[in-house]
Amino acid sequence: AENFLSDRKILLFIFLCYSVAPVCCSSRYGLALLSSYGFFVVYSLRVNLSVAMVDMLNNTHHSSINHSSSVCPAHASPTRPQHNHTASVYNWDSETQGWILGSFFYGYILTQIPGGYLAGRYGPKWLMGFGILGTVVFTLLTPVAADLGASYLIAVRVFEGIGEGVTFPAMYTMWAAWAPPLERSRLLTISYIGAQLGTVIALPVSGEICFYLDWTYVFYIFGAFGLVWFVLWALFVFNSPNTHPRISERERLYITSSLKNELSTSTHIPWGSIVTSIPLWAIVVAHFSYNWTFYTLLTLLPTYMNDILGFSIQQNGMLSALPYIGCAVLAVLSGQIADYLRESCQCPTVRVRKVASLVGMIGPAVFLVAAGYTGCNYTMAVTFLTISSSLGGVSASGFNINHLDIAPSYAGILLGITNTFATIPGMVGPVIARALTKNNTIEEWQIVFYIAATINLLGASFYTLLGQGKVQPWAVHTSYSHGD
Repeated sequence: AENFLSDRKILLFIFLCYSVAPVCCSSRYGLALLSSYGFFVVYSLRVNLSVAMVDMLNNTHHSSINHSSSVCPAHASPTRPQHNHTASVYNWDSETQGWILGSFFYGYILTQIPGGYLAGRYGPKWLMGFGILGTVVFTLLTPVAADLGASYLIAVRVFEGIGEGVTFPAMYTMWAAWAPPLERSRLLTISYIGAQLGTVIALPVSGEICFYLDWTYVFYIFGAFGLVWFVLWALFVFNSPNTHPRISERERLYITSSLKNELSTSTHIPWGSIVTSIPLWAIVVAHFSYNWTFYTLLTLLPTYMNDILGFSIQQNGMLSALPYIGCAVLAVLSGQIADYLRESCQCPTVRVRKVASLVGMIGPAVFLVAAGYTGCNYTMAVTFLTISSSLGGVSASGFNINHLDIAPSYAGILLGITNTFATIPGMVGPVIARALTKNNTIEEWQIVFYIAATINLLGASFYTLLGQGKVQPWAVHTSYSHGD
């Protein structure tokens, strides 16, 4: 009888280990939703200044936007409500504005690699939590810093960048312990869709807040959302399934057993193997290339909408958000399809990652160039720009999560390395683009789009040739592959 009971316990343990835990009300999908909310906060705080800046400047054209200088005929815009503005305005020249808008990335690039290291050593929960909380606090201080002077505002934005810099490496480290290999695409695309939603919502909402209230409320309102997120994160998130007090035993065993052959037990970080890893450099090149187009559009699409297509700032916010709505939708859909192909169709991981990267990089390149040749056809221009950014969302299931495929134990460090290089386009891409569009002609913008498209094509080609989908030997004692 004792042997029979023992055998039943063994069979039950095996069943719990290898049966897929339900999705509904699961801890891993709860983590995906809360992290998505976190990235919503991260990106809304990143982009809201670009809209608020219009209201912060002492510009006589500010209250009644004039589009006479746009290449295409201007669109009619509503009359701005008349009410008392208590917020200050500033006499910053274009150079000062550029430093203020770009200062975020100078802080952001500093904490990418340290963020990955600290998350692995001390745990990702509080690193990400306090990183975003710090960004929220400095966001709430933005109006005070602006009143003190441009240099104080630049310093605040640098500190915001430092806080946000740890978020992606920390979250990759978190997913290394939480995401079963065959659910990675689904979980990570749900998690990172928050970044797209933050952009989608912050652009038009910031415009409306400035339109009906004043620019200070942009920072107070989005900052308040960040404070609420921190409370939820502190209460409901834990570093691993084994430290979660409310996770079901079935889900805990499912996650840990699926990862047992992928995680390294060594505390030593193989820096030499990491920096000489060809598959890692394939991700670096792809990430850099993709972000060149992404940051060019993120920072300059409102300018293109205004200076070329003649849309007002209020219309601009909504139209500039359209590409990111499409990007968010395709990111989630591609995640579902990618995991279906790997799990149900037994498609090799490396093939899925490369196809997703090709679609998510070549597609945007083609439609970005096409947008430059639409002239003043507003419908076609907005449609092509929307399709371009939307297809970029497919790459969320490509090189974007390949770090977890090749070295899950060091995914945070790898993401820190790739994101360090991928931040450079945010620092130099828009500067080069504005230098090339001094006269704001359609022909000048075509050059900008060609450069971005060419870089995208080169990055896609490099990744297709050298990308991998299996755990690298240096990343674990026993290398294990999921269909590679």
